[in-house]
Amino acid sequence: MSRLIAIADAVSASLNAGSFGQPFTAERLYQPAFELADLADLKVSVVPKSVTIATASRDGSYFDCAVDVGIQKKIADDAEIDGLVDLAEEIADHLRMKRLDGLPEAVWLSIEHEPVVAAEHLEQQRTLTSILTVTYRVRR
Repeated sequence: MSRLIAIADAVSASLNAGSFGQPFTAERLYQPAFELADLADLKVSVVPKSVTIATASRDGSYFDCAVDVGIQKKIADDAEIDGLVDLAEEIADHLRMKRLDGLPEAVWLSIEHEPVVAAEHLEQQRTLTSILTVTYRVRR
Protein backbone atom coordinates (compact mmCIF):
# COMPACT_ATOMS: atom_id res chain seq x y z
CA MET A 1 0.00 0.00 0.00
CA SER A 2 1.16 3.50 -0.79
CA ARG A 3 2.62 5.40 2.20
CA LEU A 4 0.31 8.33 1.38
CA ILE A 5 -2.78 6.10 1.51
CA ALA A 6 -1.55 4.42 4.70
CA ILE A 7 -1.08 7.85 6.30
CA ALA A 8 -4.57 8.99 5.21
CA ASP A 9 -6.07 5.81 6.67
CA ALA A 10 -4.15 6.30 9.92
CA VAL A 11 -5.29 9.93 10.18
CA SER A 12 -8.91 8.80 9.72
CA ALA A 13 -8.49 6.13 12.39
CA SER A 14 -6.85 8.61 14.78
CA LEU A 15 -9.69 11.10 14.35
CA ASN A 16 -12.32 8.40 14.83
CA ALA A 17 -10.62 7.31 18.06
CA GLY A 18 -10.44 10.89 19.37
CA SER A 19 -12.85 12.85 21.50
CA PHE A 20 -14.09 16.18 20.12
CA GLY A 21 -16.64 18.85 21.00
CA GLN A 22 -18.86 17.72 18.12
CA PRO A 23 -19.39 14.08 17.13
CA PHE A 24 -18.34 12.93 13.67
CA THR A 25 -17.01 9.95 11.77
CA ALA A 26 -13.99 10.73 9.59
CA GLU A 27 -13.92 8.98 6.25
CA ARG A 28 -11.04 8.62 3.81
CA LEU A 29 -12.18 9.68 0.36
CA TYR A 30 -10.60 10.55 -2.97
CA GLN A 31 -13.29 13.03 -3.97
CA PRO A 32 -15.32 14.53 -1.12
CA ALA A 33 -18.25 15.73 -3.22
CA PHE A 34 -21.57 15.81 -1.39
CA GLU A 35 -25.10 16.88 -2.23
CA LEU A 36 -26.27 19.83 -0.14
CA ALA A 37 -28.84 17.60 1.58
CA ASP A 38 -26.00 15.29 2.73
CA LEU A 39 -24.27 18.24 4.41
CA ALA A 40 -27.10 18.70 6.91
CA ASP A 41 -24.89 16.36 8.98
CA LEU A 42 -21.27 17.24 9.72
CA LYS A 43 -18.84 15.61 7.27
CA VAL A 44 -15.15 15.14 8.01
CA SER A 45 -13.19 13.83 5.04
CA VAL A 46 -9.55 12.76 4.86
CA VAL A 47 -8.16 13.06 1.34
CA PRO A 48 -4.67 12.05 0.14
CA LYS A 49 -3.23 15.25 -1.33
CA SER A 50 0.43 15.12 -2.35
CA VAL A 51 3.90 13.67 -1.89
CA THR A 52 7.07 15.76 -2.11
CA ILE A 53 10.37 13.86 -2.33
CA ALA A 54 13.67 15.45 -1.28
CA THR A 55 17.19 14.16 -0.76
CA ALA A 56 17.97 13.07 2.81
CA SER A 57 21.36 11.50 2.12
CA ARG A 58 23.23 9.82 -0.72
CA ASP A 59 21.11 6.71 -0.35
CA GLY A 60 17.85 7.97 1.13
CA SER A 61 15.03 10.41 0.58
CA TYR A 62 12.41 12.27 2.58
CA PHE A 63 8.85 11.66 1.48
CA ASP A 64 6.62 14.48 2.76
CA CYS A 65 3.06 13.13 2.53
CA ALA A 66 0.22 15.64 2.81
CA VAL A 67 -3.43 14.81 3.49
CA ASP A 68 -6.34 17.23 3.61
CA VAL A 69 -8.86 17.02 6.43
CA GLY A 70 -12.05 18.69 5.25
CA ILE A 71 -14.78 19.84 7.62
CA GLN A 72 -18.11 20.56 5.93
CA LYS A 73 -21.62 21.33 7.11
CA LYS A 74 -24.62 23.23 5.80
CA ILE A 75 -25.33 25.92 8.37
CA ALA A 76 -28.64 27.42 9.41
CA ASP A 77 -27.10 30.63 10.77
CA ASP A 78 -23.71 32.25 11.25
CA ALA A 79 -23.65 31.28 14.94
CA GLU A 80 -22.66 27.74 13.88
CA ILE A 81 -19.47 28.95 12.18
CA ASP A 82 -17.55 29.58 15.41
CA GLY A 83 -18.24 26.04 16.65
CA LEU A 84 -17.04 24.50 13.40
CA VAL A 85 -13.88 26.63 13.33
CA ASP A 86 -13.30 25.51 16.94
CA LEU A 87 -13.70 21.90 15.79
CA ALA A 88 -11.05 22.43 13.10
CA GLU A 89 -8.70 23.73 15.79
CA GLU A 90 -9.49 20.72 18.01
CA ILE A 91 -8.64 18.40 15.11
CA ALA A 92 -5.37 20.26 14.49
CA ASP A 93 -4.48 20.00 18.19
CA HIS A 94 -5.31 16.28 18.15
CA LEU A 95 -2.91 15.62 15.24
CA ARG A 96 -0.19 18.17 16.07
CA MET A 97 3.21 16.79 17.08
CA LYS A 98 1.94 13.19 17.35
CA ARG A 99 2.86 10.02 15.58
CA LEU A 100 0.18 7.89 13.98
CA ASP A 101 -0.69 4.50 15.47
CA GLY A 102 0.69 1.74 13.30
CA LEU A 103 3.00 4.09 11.36
CA PRO A 104 5.86 4.98 13.70
CA GLU A 105 8.06 5.86 10.71
CA ALA A 106 5.72 8.75 9.77
CA VAL A 107 6.76 11.86 11.69
CA TRP A 108 4.36 14.80 12.00
CA LEU A 109 5.82 17.77 10.14
CA SER A 110 3.22 20.55 9.85
CA ILE A 111 -0.40 21.63 9.66
CA GLU A 112 -1.76 24.39 7.43
CA HIS A 113 -5.32 25.68 7.88
CA GLU A 114 -6.46 27.17 4.58
CA PRO A 115 -9.14 28.11 3.99
CA VAL A 116 -10.34 28.57 7.54
CA VAL A 117 -13.73 29.29 5.97
CA ALA A 118 -14.25 28.98 2.19
CA ALA A 119 -16.07 32.25 1.48
CA GLU A 120 -17.62 31.11 -1.82
CA HIS A 121 -19.18 27.99 -0.23
CA LEU A 122 -20.58 30.07 2.59
CA GLU A 123 -21.97 32.72 0.26
CA GLN A 124 -23.36 30.48 -2.47
CA GLN A 125 -24.46 27.37 -0.56
CA ARG A 126 -24.59 28.40 3.13
CA THR A 127 -22.06 25.64 3.71
CA LEU A 128 -19.02 25.89 5.93
CA THR A 129 -15.93 24.31 4.37
CA SER A 130 -12.68 24.39 6.33
CA ILE A 131 -9.54 22.49 5.29
CA LEU A 132 -6.52 21.40 7.30
CA THR A 133 -3.51 20.12 5.37
CA VAL A 134 -1.47 17.81 7.58
CA THR A 135 2.01 16.72 6.45
CA TYR A 136 3.98 13.72 7.70
CA ARG A 137 7.57 12.85 6.77
CA VAL A 138 8.77 9.34 5.99
CA ARG A 139 12.43 8.56 5.28
CA ARG A 140 13.21 5.81 2.76
